[in-house]
Amino acid sequence: MTLDETDRRILRELQKRGRISNADLSEAVNLSPSACHRRVQRLEADGLIRDYVALLDARRMGLPTTVFVEITLSAQADEVLEAFETAVQRVPAVLECHLMAGTADYILKVVAEDTEDFARIHRQYLTRLPGVAQMQSSFALRTVFKTTALPV
Repeated sequence: MTLDETDRRILRELQKRGRISNADLSEAVNLSPSACHRRVQRLEADGLIRDYVALLDARRMGLPTTVFVEITLSAQADEVLEAFETAVQRVPAVLECHLMAGTADYILKVVAEDTEDFARIHRQYLTRLPGVAQMQSSFALRTVFKTTALPV
């Protein structure tokens, strides 16, 4: 699908303000409300807009600690990868899991209340993930920059 500049303006605006009304969105991107609504529907139907969500403040939710966990598996066989990927999706504190090229097979982004809570998550969940040969955890000291907006 080809995006024109109007589509890009719509996507940029929706990434900033997902709860914006169609009337306000159409004004922000300089379109009529009906034309704007049609474009948003097309962007949704084409899968460019995947979902609308509320982004919660982890600190206010009592989860101010972010830990990045590098996982190395015991083997690279498809069944080992699939078993790990299925199991890791069930760990409540894991926000992201990425298959990597490089020294680690996977990198996880985990949130926790504090170091003790992370130790519990590590003991209760992470050490029980199938196929794990090695883990290395790095605690984020401070988030310098964070966004969910893709460059459009």
